[in-house]
Amino acid sequence: MRFSSFTYLVGQGLHNLRANRLMTFASMGVLTVCMLLIGAAYLLGVNIDAMVAYIGDQNETVVYMDDNATDEQIAAADAAIRSTPHVVGVTYMSPQDVLATYGDMLADYTNLQQVFENDNPFTPNYRVAVDSPDDIESVSAQLLQIDGVASVNAPLAMADTFTSLQRVINYACYGIVAVLAIVSIVVINNTIKITVFNRRKEIGIMKLVGATNGFIRFPFFVEGVTSGLISASIASGIVCGAYYALCRWYAENPSNLSQMFGGSLVPLEQVWYYIVGGFVVLGFVLCGLGTATSIRKHLNV
Repeated sequence: MRFSSFTYLVGQGLHNLRANRLMTFASMGVLTVCMLLIGAAYLLGVNIDAMVAYIGDQNETVVYMDDNATDEQIAAADAAIRSTPHVVGVTYMSPQDVLATYGDMLADYTNLQQVFENDNPFTPNYRVAVDSPDDIESVSAQLLQIDGVASVNAPLAMADTFTSLQRVINYACYGIVAVLAIVSIVVINNTIKITVFNRRKEIGIMKLVGATNGFIRFPFFVEGVTSGLISASIASGIVCGAYYALCRWYAENPSNLSQMFGGSLVPLEQVWYYIVGGFVVLGFVLCGLGTATSIRKHLNV
């Protein structure tokens, strides 16, 4: 296609947007609303997923060392624990550290430091953080095999609960996104078909005067792509702006519940490109290709 023809067809597509502004606004409005719902469902799923993961990461696995473990065994066990796959944090607690911790917790009731001054009953242990609740069981089995380790106290039941909850929430939220995407496809496709049907005489005249199918389709394609990208821009601005405001409000109004779930929402910087990119693809595919394919039956004159 020559450049002059290309620019002419692009101009015709943009002219059609203005000439058929009523149907254009209708299709853009429907697509924008669908994108807003999809964006809200996606952000809900991402944040719930992050909150569940945060709660799961707070569960520590405690590795108790043998009472008779030598300094050499403890040093070797320390290296082995830190090199275990999926272990992301290790804190050593000596008997004195454990006594001090519980002494502070029970300071209003008794003086543990004085009671156990000459006979500390606590054993050295390691507080181990695992990268994912899914790996706690396998990591615990590996830690138990280390020489000098007496026992491992792992929150396996809680880890299973968080893993199952995370899986259910993921399926539910992304299922909502899928359903809304399908609804968007159906609604937008029907809107486009109505738009094309209202201009079937124009298509027929162009066909009768010798215009090729590609020549006829291209302005409609430009019209569809432009309206889709405009809808994506509007939806991206609304979703990202509203989410940014929500993040600021959430951070400036802390509560016990928010601190329990990590204290903050997933930052906009981590998700905006998924939102914008998804909306652009959705607008291009639904409006651009949908418009071009919807005129197929009207080309047979």
